[in-house]
Amino acid sequence: MDKITSFTVNHLDLLPGVYVSRRDSDGLSTVTTFDLRLTAPNREPVMDQPAIHTIEHLGATYLRNSARKADIVYFGPMGCRTGFYLLMFGALDAEDVLPLVRDMCAFILGFEGEIPGAKLEECGNYSEQSLNMAKYYIRRYLKELTDSPRTVYPEARS
Repeated sequence: MDKITSFTVNHLDLLPGVYVSRRDSDGLSTVTTFDLRLTAPNREPVMDQPAIHTIEHLGATYLRNSARKADIVYFGPMGCRTGFYLLMFGALDAEDVLPLVRDMCAFILGFEGEIPGAKLEECGNYSEQSLNMAKYYIRRYLKELTDSPRTVYPEARS
């Protein structure tokens, strides 16, 4: 079997950033998958599930209401709990979405109140949320994106 793209990324040197994971095209349209890496894999503790769930709800709400909402295909967590995938229509580069990701982070940091979609009738695990921890991870991530934005995957080790 072929190795999937995300398993070819050098996780030994990967740091928080916004990376192009892959581009898929059917000949008519292209979807770009972005790797929004919030933590350094295998070197930092993974994010806790309630925080991930809150970031997912708030991030998806922001993105699907932003000026770029027509471009958004999907936003959701990685199984390894070190980041999120953002899928968007278009053959895009990381620099094309960096302002959008920063704005999403600012939205999450400024959010107060009831988490969108966190009701029994709206979510399969509605009560597992943590706005405080979500803000903790997003604050760290936004600092990385502001101080030293990384947009190119590290070279593979031989």
